[in-house]
Amino acid sequence: MSYKYLSLSLLFSVFISCSKPTPIQEFWLTDPRGGILFEMVKEVQSPKDSLETIVVDPETTYQTMDGFGFTLSQGSAKHLLAMSDSARSALLKELFGNGEKDIRVSYLRLPVAASDLNEFPFSYNDLKDSLATDPELKNFNLSYDTLDVIPVLKQILEINPTIKLMASPWSPPKWMKDNKDSRGGSLLEEFEPAYAQYLVKYIQEMEKLGFSIEALTIQNEPLHPGNNPSLLMHPEQQARFIGRHLGPAFQASGITTKILVYDHNADRPDYPITVLSDSIANPFIDGSAFHLYGGQIDALSEVHQAFPDKNIYFTEQWVGAPGSLEGDIPWHVKNLLIGAPRNWAKSVLEWNLSSNPELTPHTDRGGCEKCLGAVTIDGDFIARNPAYFVIAHASKFVDPGSFRIDSSVAEGLPNVAFIRPDGKKVLIALNDSSQPIHFKIQENEKFIYGSLSPGATGTWVW
Repeated sequence: MSYKYLSLSLLFSVFISCSKPTPIQEFWLTDPRGGILFEMVKEVQSPKDSLETIVVDPETTYQTMDGFGFTLSQGSAKHLLAMSDSARSALLKELFGNGEKDIRVSYLRLPVAASDLNEFPFSYNDLKDSLATDPELKNFNLSYDTLDVIPVLKQILEINPTIKLMASPWSPPKWMKDNKDSRGGSLLEEFEPAYAQYLVKYIQEMEKLGFSIEALTIQNEPLHPGNNPSLLMHPEQQARFIGRHLGPAFQASGITTKILVYDHNADRPDYPITVLSDSIANPFIDGSAFHLYGGQIDALSEVHQAFPDKNIYFTEQWVGAPGSLEGDIPWHVKNLLIGAPRNWAKSVLEWNLSSNPELTPHTDRGGCEKCLGAVTIDGDFIARNPAYFVIAHASKFVDPGSFRIDSSVAEGLPNVAFIRPDGKKVLIALNDSSQPIHFKIQENEKFIYGSLSPGATGTWVW
């Protein structure tokens, strides 16, 4: 990241209170067309005429925010471990630290055993005999995660001990499934109690290592059995599994990890609604998780309206390689960074933290071959990709525990606003039009004046 003054023709920001111009505390800009990538702007300029207005009301609050971040896949961890100690430490501090040049990532999602960005699929209870079963989980262990994900996670927690962790399984052990394969198939009902204990053991073993799992989604993309690993789990089974097995198992073990349902695309809001409508499962469920490879982001509000006492989380969205700063950043800012919180999401998580130039590892028979990490790591060389800049515009400024507050939408300016625990306000806005837009941010009698070029994103803190 660099910090520099910008020419007056690019953008300006000034705070006026009681008719006395006063600089705002911070303003950060990403304007891919102008070659500006998450830079702090310090110059000010007099306001323009004919301004659009975004009205911010800090007295009207909505959901609290848990955080912004990425998924730490096995592949991501391997790339980090391949760096020199000094380069890795510097990158992890930039990502998770609290310094002036750090982006302060506050939430990480972890695969429970393998995801499709592993070299090969595995579970925490694999058996050599394909006909064998282990319902008592005598062979349970954290397996290959001890070689990469866990060592990297320990380093991250040294930098940010309060980071929140969400876990998501891609598949149960093969012996629990009807097709005896890591890819596709369904969880056999007879092994639902054992699978509940498998997830209990995962949380307990991670706790022993010092990792507190904040939330657990039941299944990554339960309607996508073509991935490797993966599992087909219909909402009726998910409700039964939670209500009869997982919820009671958590309760009996004293586990307070939040249970989240669905964890798939916004085109099927009926799925979480079906699970939440189950009277036995419902009391154990904290909320629903979403991706946006299908559907529209406002579907999250449909689930919120059906069950306003349950939380909403946004947990995954990829950037396809090679990535486009001019195309990907505005789309992700509009739909994820702005759209998800405006539709009640407490978290916004992009997909994998890091990739290498070859976009490996990934599993065969369905692993992602085009998933671009937030950063690309090549030895000690680091390239920052679209997801990095998208998340940075929120993670650096919107602390966990912040409230989303009300903000109006001016034409061509999708936006979202927050009030932090320290009382400071944050506004993120995107110019979604084809022309520069001059506007003001109004809070009671106070105004911030600004301008964004087409496709540019700004974050204001005051």
